[in-house]
Amino acid sequence: MPLLTVLLVLIFAGVVLWLINRFIPMERTIKSILNVVVVIVVLVWLLKEFGVFQYLKDIHI
Repeated sequence: MPLLTVLLVLIFAGVVLWLINRFIPMERTIKSILNVVVVIVVLVWLLKEFGVFQYLKDIHI
């Protein structure tokens, strides 16, 4: 995946998260949970796109 696509997805996710936090009225705890979920989803997506999960499959404990 090209680096430009990764940057655009990260910028898009950040802007959407900022818009939700800024303009949608929610409790603080719900916003915190939403932020954590979005960050985890983006991190998992990045790890998958860069092929880190393939390396983790090969590790046997």
